[in-house]
Amino acid sequence: MITFGCPDRTGIVARVSSFLADAGGWIVEAAYHTDPDTGWFFTRQVVRADSMPYSADELRARFAEVARALSAESNWRVDDTGERRRAVLLVSKEGHCLYDLLGRVASGELDVDISAVIGNHDSLAGITRAHGIPFHHVRFPSGDKAAAFAEVRKLVDEHDPHAIVLARFMQILPPDLCAAWTGRALNIHHSFLPSFVGARPYHQAHRRGVKLIGATCHYVTADLDAGPIIEQDVIRVDHGDTVPDLVRKGRDIEKVTLARGLRWHLEGRVLVHGNRTVVF
Repeated sequence: MITFGCPDRTGIVARVSSFLADAGGWIVEAAYHTDPDTGWFFTRQVVRADSMPYSADELRARFAEVARALSAESNWRVDDTGERRRAVLLVSKEGHCLYDLLGRVASGELDVDISAVIGNHDSLAGITRAHGIPFHHVRFPSGDKAAAFAEVRKLVDEHDPHAIVLARFMQILPPDLCAAWTGRALNIHHSFLPSFVGARPYHQAHRRGVKLIGATCHYVTADLDAGPIIEQDVIRVDHGDTVPDLVRKGRDIEKVTLARGLRWHLEGRVLVHGNRTVVF
């Protein structure tokens, strides 16, 4: 699979198609998009591995020349979709996202190996281990959390995951971790930000009489909850819904939105440009 973005111009599709055709590459999926606001072109090309005369590593080395010619610079990737994807999940006390992802993996609906789950509480250790997945409890002191985050980083990096999922992990990643995990760390949060900040957002929303609640899955950056958005969804609520109803519906939409965003990320469908994404 080849994905990249570059300044738009004529001949990009022909250049890539010719490169693949000359190697005997059999394209089975192709998507294109041009952003008229930035003048940037994006594409995702999936090629049958058995049609290529060389490995993914050699394809990567050969395509580098094409990328340079198109001024793609660092905005390109060649990935072997046959390689098993790995994810590490970070959790706190709320388990709805964890339960959902574990269920999707166990049923084969989500094709990823969850290498480990790391929690700043041990509340979710039992369900994690019941699925045969290691659980690591890292205590976070109320003061300086640098040592705790250093331990989390060590545990995560041991698995070299394709995705680090903040599945309702209620700690703010420090800037150095955001930088180290750029493009791999995904977060999920409710749709009430920035209107209802702080504690008990569902209570605040209920008092305000909101008619829509939703969730946002995005990449983690040092700008809290403001990273490139991968997926969003909403569900309607009305005057008859209680606070527990809003919480239940909010959790449902968080689960679905996070699962979609993670799937698209693992399938290499998300291209980031600045603080925006193209999702093929």
